[in-house]
Amino acid sequence: MTVKLTLPTQSKMLSKDFVYGVATASFQIEGGTKSRLPCIWDTFCDIPNKIADGSHGEIACDHFNLWQDDLELIESLGVDAYRLSISWPRVITKSGELNLEGVAYYLNILDILISKNIKAFVTLYHWDLPQHLEDQGGWLNRDTAYKFRDYAHLISQALGNRVYSYATLNEPFCSAFLGYEVGVHAPGIVGKEFGKKAAHHLLLAHGLAMEVLAKNSPNTLNGIVLNFTPCYPESDSLIDISAAAFADDYFNQWYIKPVLDGEYPEMMSQLPTEHHPEIHEGDMAIIAHPMDFLGVNFYSRAIYRGDEEENFIQIDAPEPRTDMGWEIYPKAFAELLVTLNDKYTLPPIYITENGAAMADKMVGGVINDLDRVDYYQQHLNAVNDAVELGVQVHGYFAWSLMDNFEWAEGYLKRFGIVYVDYDTQVRTIKASGHAYKALITNR
Repeated sequence: MTVKLTLPTQSKMLSKDFVYGVATASFQIEGGTKSRLPCIWDTFCDIPNKIADGSHGEIACDHFNLWQDDLELIESLGVDAYRLSISWPRVITKSGELNLEGVAYYLNILDILISKNIKAFVTLYHWDLPQHLEDQGGWLNRDTAYKFRDYAHLISQALGNRVYSYATLNEPFCSAFLGYEVGVHAPGIVGKEFGKKAAHHLLLAHGLAMEVLAKNSPNTLNGIVLNFTPCYPESDSLIDISAAAFADDYFNQWYIKPVLDGEYPEMMSQLPTEHHPEIHEGDMAIIAHPMDFLGVNFYSRAIYRGDEEENFIQIDAPEPRTDMGWEIYPKAFAELLVTLNDKYTLPPIYITENGAAMADKMVGGVINDLDRVDYYQQHLNAVNDAVELGVQVHGYFAWSLMDNFEWAEGYLKRFGIVYVDYDTQVRTIKASGHAYKALITNR
């Protein structure tokens, strides 16, 4: 069965200048935990009932050992770029120096990507904070932002001119809210008084790292990757509209407004004082360091109803839904991009993650994930709609290259365009992977 992804023949997304890639994250695929320091996700996985299937990242996709085969796989898909993350605890020692063995691992990957003419989009932090820094307060400790700056300085010097693009952080919302406010991600801290404090230190870390990257790596595209879940009211009532606006500020604008405008949303005044971040003089100017690009991650929208006690309540997602239970609503993707473009003076945009977990089944050695192909088709069309309306989107990355450790869901949810048999570590390209390759190579 041949399935296709198509775009309008005049689409700017069919230009050879438009970057298509695949994305992964270190903890989700690497394994090789004995060759690095412990991180917060190692610790979190050891806590009973935190991971849905009781699993951990000790082996994951064994990319630590199979990286050469995986780079061949990436090349076979015909992509222009590969988005990967550096494991902070793999490349920096406890005393704060470079771990040369860990650095060599990434140098080898980057050198082969260059030989294959594949652009390296490197994320410096995709959630795997060294555990010894969490023991000192983690992202609730202001000093962690400066430790991140030092790490960014050392690793960007070590990687030299091998990198095409650096993202400082991936989805600081997830690190701050899921990790330090509701506690469903590592390190599992719970308390509304913690989330915005952690978020501020993450954003400060971003700004400090941007200063370092501007000096060490001025020829790379340097920016941040933010996730957006557009907030829609359940009805046209004023209370629902107000609830959706509050949620949007709380979850989305809280992260983009400071990096672009140098200030937090006005709704901060509505939060209890004990929930406010501790902002030092000069912090906001550091956070708003000019960026070469903004990475946008999109999966779904959320719908809210008003509530006098809680400000907002998120209602259950309507169908159709992915295997994560997230509504499939591509219209929100185009509306998000256009709204951001209207609201802010944006740098060039890269869609750094977009994809879907589906309940894949292998039949006769084949995975016909037509539901995922349909998801990609609808969302590529949504990006095209935004581009037609003037949004400067320069690239698109499918999440993810392959099935992997899906954080609190363990190995139960499959996002990959490549199927991974976790018992044998055999990789099989799904129908979505073949369709993605065809779109890219037939431009």
